[in-house]
Amino acid sequence: MKILAKQIGVQAACAAVGVPRSTYYRAFQLKGAAHGHTTPSRALKAEEQEAVVKILNSERFQDDAPREVYATLLDEGQYLCNWRTMYRILHTRQEVRERRNQLRHPQYTKPELLATRPNELWSWDITKLLGPHKWTYFYLYVILDVFSRYVPGWMIATQEAAHLAKELVAETCDRQGIALHQLTLHADRGQPMISKTLAMLLADLGVTKSHSRPSVSNDNPFSEAQFKTLKYRSDYPGRFGSLEDARNWARSFFNWYNYEHYHTGIELLTPASVHFGQAEFVIAQRQQVLLAAYERHPERFVKGPPVLKSLPKAVWINPPKDSPFLEQKAEVENTIAY
Repeated sequence: MKILAKQIGVQAACAAVGVPRSTYYRAFQLKGAAHGHTTPSRALKAEEQEAVVKILNSERFQDDAPREVYATLLDEGQYLCNWRTMYRILHTRQEVRERRNQLRHPQYTKPELLATRPNELWSWDITKLLGPHKWTYFYLYVILDVFSRYVPGWMIATQEAAHLAKELVAETCDRQGIALHQLTLHADRGQPMISKTLAMLLADLGVTKSHSRPSVSNDNPFSEAQFKTLKYRSDYPGRFGSLEDARNWARSFFNWYNYEHYHTGIELLTPASVHFGQAEFVIAQRQQVLLAAYERHPERFVKGPPVLKSLPKAVWINPPKDSPFLEQKAEVENTIAY
């Protein structure tokens, strides 16, 4: 077969004997490997390959593709090898990629945050409110208690700034009587949230800071949901005529949100009733109303006497899979997790 291939060519020889060319080449590759003839005699020697790699990774050529390096060297009267050979050499060294030292982004840990009572976990964020003219905005800062959904602090300003965030957090912590190491404050990675100004304040107050992962919106779901409630209100204006106009509307909204809004995430209780410890009393009153209705018309309650669900015992941001509270959820369905 080999002699025939030399006389009439490999393609014609394989066609004559009915053998695929791949079988012919594979047979001689295996034969060559068995005799240790794996490196062609015309291949670059080890020191020549090192010289090629050194040039390709040099400061001068580190930004250039091998074919550009090949052409540049030819114009300068120098030939090392074909640019395809350059690629093969780089491939054997696992260097067919960006050859410069690149910035290595840190691995961000998924925040796993738990709240079992008010003033244990807050989340906060900033959203834009449209001003009176195009490209004008007011900035609404909102702090939300994750367990009760109560808004203990908010402000509207004409800019997004770290010193304003510091002022809001300090005043809210003082108003709520936050003790050392009592609270975790969670936010995304906006500039005011990661500022040293705010970080130093939190350290002084003994507040643990937590941040979402970059470009992961659902790491801060409670604040995002609260902004949706705000902007989907029927009386929410498309634009605000002035800063005072925006503050007046927000003052009315947050009073409604805290004291009148029946929140689905806390069993249709108001955030204020949960935040200030009135939830069990309200649920007990509702239970009595339902039992009285059952006594009057038991036929209308096909599943027997109605029993209201209790308030969720725990609220998670990114709960771990082995959380004991998730096991409780499977049993009593009283844990909220995002």
